[in-house]
Amino acid sequence: MRRPSDPTRLALRPLVVLTMLALAGCASQKKGFPGDDQPTLATLGTRTAEVPKDKKIASNEEQTITAYRKFLEVAPKAPQRAEAMRRLGDLEMDVADQRSAAGQGPASGPDYRAAVKRYEEFLKAFPDDKGNDRVHYQLARAQEQAGDLETALKTLDRLVANYPNTLYRDEANFRRGELLFSLKDYARAERAYSTVLGTQHRTEFNDRALYMQGWSRFKQGKLEDALQSFFGVLDARARGLGSEGSLETLPGLSRADRELLEDTFRVTSISLANLQGAESIPGYINDPQRHAYEYRVYEQLAELYLKQERVKDAADTLGAFARRNPLHAQAPQLQARVIEIYQGNGFPALALDAKKDYVSRYGVGSEFRRANPAGWQKAQPLVKTHLTELARHYHASAQKSKASADYQEAVKWYRAYIAAYPNDPETAQNNFLLAELLYEDKHLAEAAVEYEKVAYQYPNHAKAADAGYAALLSYAGQEKAAQGEALAALQRASVDSALRFAKTFPKDSRTGTVLTNASEKLFALRDPERAESVAQQVLKLDPPAAAAQRRVAWTVVAHSAFDKGRFAEAEQGYREVLALVPEKDAARNELVERLAASVYKQGELARAAGDGKAAIAHFNRVAAVAPTSTVRANAQYDAAAAMIAMKDWEGASRSLEDFRSRFPNHPLQAEVGAKLALAYLERQQWSQAAGEFERVAATSKDANVAREALWQSAELHEKAADAKSGPRATAAKAYERYLKQYPLPLERGLEARWRIAKFAKADGDNKREAALMKEIVQGDQAGGSARTDRTRYLGASAALAMAEPVVAEYRKVALVEPLARNLKTKKAKMEDALKAYALAANYGVADVSTAATFHTAAIYQDFGQSMIKSERPKKLSKIEREQYDVLLEEQAFPFEEKAIELHETNAKRASEGIYDKWVKQSFEALAKLRPVRYGKAERAEGVIDAIR
Repeated sequence: MRRPSDPTRLALRPLVVLTMLALAGCASQKKGFPGDDQPTLATLGTRTAEVPKDKKIASNEEQTITAYRKFLEVAPKAPQRAEAMRRLGDLEMDVADQRSAAGQGPASGPDYRAAVKRYEEFLKAFPDDKGNDRVHYQLARAQEQAGDLETALKTLDRLVANYPNTLYRDEANFRRGELLFSLKDYARAERAYSTVLGTQHRTEFNDRALYMQGWSRFKQGKLEDALQSFFGVLDARARGLGSEGSLETLPGLSRADRELLEDTFRVTSISLANLQGAESIPGYINDPQRHAYEYRVYEQLAELYLKQERVKDAADTLGAFARRNPLHAQAPQLQARVIEIYQGNGFPALALDAKKDYVSRYGVGSEFRRANPAGWQKAQPLVKTHLTELARHYHASAQKSKASADYQEAVKWYRAYIAAYPNDPETAQNNFLLAELLYEDKHLAEAAVEYEKVAYQYPNHAKAADAGYAALLSYAGQEKAAQGEALAALQRASVDSALRFAKTFPKDSRTGTVLTNASEKLFALRDPERAESVAQQVLKLDPPAAAAQRRVAWTVVAHSAFDKGRFAEAEQGYREVLALVPEKDAARNELVERLAASVYKQGELARAAGDGKAAIAHFNRVAAVAPTSTVRANAQYDAAAAMIAMKDWEGASRSLEDFRSRFPNHPLQAEVGAKLALAYLERQQWSQAAGEFERVAATSKDANVAREALWQSAELHEKAADAKSGPRATAAKAYERYLKQYPLPLERGLEARWRIAKFAKADGDNKREAALMKEIVQGDQAGGSARTDRTRYLGASAALAMAEPVVAEYRKVALVEPLARNLKTKKAKMEDALKAYALAANYGVADVSTAATFHTAAIYQDFGQSMIKSERPKKLSKIEREQYDVLLEEQAFPFEEKAIELHETNAKRASEGIYDKWVKQSFEALAKLRPVRYGKAERAEGVIDAIR
């Protein structure tokens, strides 16, 4: 424990000064001598001398002393002797004091012995002098200064004993106390000091006496009593020490008083430390005056503990004051000192807790602010500092530990700082760190809010743009975990933040990226108008945005235009994008497709507007601008279709033929055949058209379509054969293929056979023709409910055709010898022919029936004529020949009549509205057979008219 300085040394210094001043006053108040004209020693007692004011003319004390000594030598009986002796003692005392003050060495140093001797001589010579109390006082002082303390003490004892009412009583008792204290007689010293303090009137020695009384008690171990004395000194000396003052600046204190005050605090602290420390202080703070310097008591005790390396006790002492006086103006300063102590002595955890306590006690929402606004204002710099330190400490801890608790603790302190000092220059930086902290702790939504505050709610600062950009990163992080409407809401918020960033920081190097991302998000959010608007901002940036950003911007512009049906603008946009995309970039293919689609859509619009020519031009442009696009095939097909609509058959044929060869596997190939067939038909290219229908038949999955296409193909081959632009055999084979694949329905099957039979007849293949005719007849007759008018007609026609070879066989038989046999044969053949025609006629098909009737009549007529023209038997006489001829005519007549009857039957059909070539030929035949009835033109015309 550090011992206090010797209080006697502190007390003696002012005592010396006071004594010197007193002596100086005595020396300056010398009495004059009456009557300058009476220069005898006797006259000295009656003369007065006017002593002018000291003009500070240097005097020689040694000469004065010598003069006084000579006076005493020459005037042993003079009435002034007592005064002269007293003056001489004082002068010798002054000289010693001056030398002592000048610090002269032993050779010429102070010598109080002469003064001691002089004062002793005076007392011996004048024991009853009324001024002896002063002489005793001076003698004691000289003895003390000479080092004879015990003798000086005895002298002072006599003074206070013999002169209880002397003016020097208080000082004498005070000096007695000091001497006793120096002699370590602390009990008597205490009593001496108590005597000084016991006077009714306050003297200049009271404070010193009270101070030394305390030390005397302290030396005796009477600590509680000592503290009463020390607090009394503080009460007197610290009256001007307000709550805002300090020991160094207290007005009205001399250096000695200041040292006394400081030492009093120090010994008070020692006393308290030897009791219960800070717990002992409240018992002595028992009036308002002491409350004014109470904090100094705690403060000094804490400093003592620090010197004793009792760090925790020092901090607790200061904290005790703050707890006892939470609203005191000095409470923040003492609490701040607690923090300094912990920090300065290696107790960071305790310092941290103390900072928290400080912020809690003196922060924005504290009671201290309401109770002591001025004190609160003074505390704010430290509150700010500690808030910052707390936030940074936990921020650093969180970055090391990655613990969410540390992060949230730092967040708490950052928020406290921001709430407390919203307009402070450092708040923006702290708000930025708060946002960074939240971002690190994955509280991205909160981080975004704080970043935006930093960026847009403070005056412009260094971190504003970084914060604005970081807010966008926070939104992006949130979007990764969001879905559905939550994701859309985040994206919309992100876009708003991005546009705010671009508006606030237009020259920032990241503005292009920010706007680009915003444009993409708006497009994804199906807000093409805003997306395009933002993309245009990117394209207008100065300096220009990076190529990658312009690429995205043009893409958004193009997509938006495309979605809005502005396909020409979309085409231009995609061209701009492709100019920025490397050839090997994977995204290029899709962009090419988009470019092709925009051109293709222009073709569709033109087509819908009825501008076929423009539509064809756009469709054909697809191949030029995007030859590898998938839509190229559709475009070429649609171009051909548009040509067909414009009846550009040649162009359509050329385009469709190219389509077929260029896109063999395209789904539209199934439709190409039909369109090509149409073009070929319009150009009368029957064989090519037939070939297309064959393709349709071969590829169509619809059986009905395939059947009809194959039939149409056969018909076109037939048409080509008729036009001699294709062989009959090809047409025949086409019908045969059809018949093989589609034997039913009955009507189409018989029709095919009929046409094949026609080609067989043309080729002279009578056998094939006959077989087919037979199949037709049999097929129709066996058709049942499937029979139609056409099958009946074909059956009838086939039956009619079947009769021709039978008739041919009939006509081959000539009525020559042997006449009877040949007649029989011919008659049998005639019967066959008649049956064949009867079969055809029985179908009831008008033109077949008229033909069958005509041919039947012709056979009858031919048979009759054949009989008449038959070879005559040889060796007949003339009469026999005539008789034979008559007989033949009689035999032939019924046949001729039958022929007429049949022709008339045909002729009668004219009245039924049937007047085909066979009816006409029947009329012609009747005109020859019955010229009287049918041979006249007017009659014939009348008949015809009648028929009509």
